[in-house]
Amino acid sequence: MTNITGVHHIAIQAKDYKATIKFYEALGLTLYHSWTLPEFNIEYAALLNIPGTHSYIEVFDKGANVAAQGRKAVAGETPVTGALLHFALIVKDATMAYNDAIALGATSCLPPSVLLLGEPPLTVRNSLVYGLDGEVIEFIESHW
Repeated sequence: MTNITGVHHIAIQAKDYKATIKFYEALGLTLYHSWTLPEFNIEYAALLNIPGTHSYIEVFDKGANVAAQGRKAVAGETPVTGALLHFALIVKDATMAYNDAIALGATSCLPPSVLLLGEPPLTVRNSLVYGLDGEVIEFIESHW
């Protein structure tokens, strides 16, 4: 038996804190709490709740000193790939979520598609975008 009961949050370090907050709010997340923490050089931080869940996206300002994999990218540098590849948000309609995110300033990673995985095939309807801070966001219709 596992002690793990769910995913609490995914953390993002924003290039433009206010723009990132507005982006996720426009996708339907709601501001749950915000704070500062000078001992970690955190001027702005917030938890945005994924409605109907106890899961969050945590957003930090670009100067925050928080635990992260690897090193910070230099301006204009392509991020180095680490162990975290992307995060997936369950949606009712992957095409709608993709179009909404693109309209809000995200860029395309993988347009809406249908994948058949394994045998017997598991049908996956999804789309992927690069968020405002380069994070890879998968929108997935989960019926399983």
